[in-house]
Amino acid sequence: MATRILLVEDDPNLGQILKEYLDLKGYQATLARDGEQGFQSFRQQPYDLCIFDVMLPKKDGFSLAREVRAADKQVPIIFLTAKSMKEDTLEGFRAGADDYLTKPFSMEELLLRMKAILRRTLPAPGQEREAPVYVVGSFTFDYEQQLLRHGDKSVKLTSKESELLKLLCVNLNQTLERSLALKLIWRDDSYFNARSMDVYITKLRKYLKDDPNVEIVNVHGTGYKLVVLNGGL
Repeated sequence: MATRILLVEDDPNLGQILKEYLDLKGYQATLARDGEQGFQSFRQQPYDLCIFDVMLPKKDGFSLAREVRAADKQVPIIFLTAKSMKEDTLEGFRAGADDYLTKPFSMEELLLRMKAILRRTLPAPGQEREAPVYVVGSFTFDYEQQLLRHGDKSVKLTSKESELLKLLCVNLNQTLERSLALKLIWRDDSYFNARSMDVYITKLRKYLKDDPNVEIVNVHGTGYKLVVLNGGL
């Protein structure tokens, strides 16, 4: 399968040139024209690498990267920008960037940086990418199989339960914002969907009650936090 690249660039000429170049080099590139469209594309399928312009309409590249990072801690992100100030570079890395390329740049330089990152993040030829399995206290959570195991007991989760538990796991001991979880899983943060998410949180708490060191706590006015106490680590 071709390596999947999410390219978010609002300049129509540069965006199309980059997409055609990446396609020609054997990658499978998806082009989005603004930050919101880029986030929608990210939710629709997995990507092996993201390339984000910083100055994007509707949602800037830094904000887009933070939302992507909240959902996926591993996917590499390269920023493209006309800015070269040190503060912007630092902001990019704080937002979760793996690399930073200042315009103008050569296609060859972009390709070399992509290859260097992908060598570290993609499995070697002939090896399959491991499905994520999370260890939370005395639980193991197999995201692909949608199974939560505790000793010899296992619970088959629904798709939304699995998606929500995954977001809590990748943000372990950190606050998961309600609005972000709603946009990632339910696609919008309406009141009805917020109430639905509360029901799923209650279900997950019930599944996790077998380990007193594992808890989903409310962060007032913000969201939820999956906490593992020291005794459960």
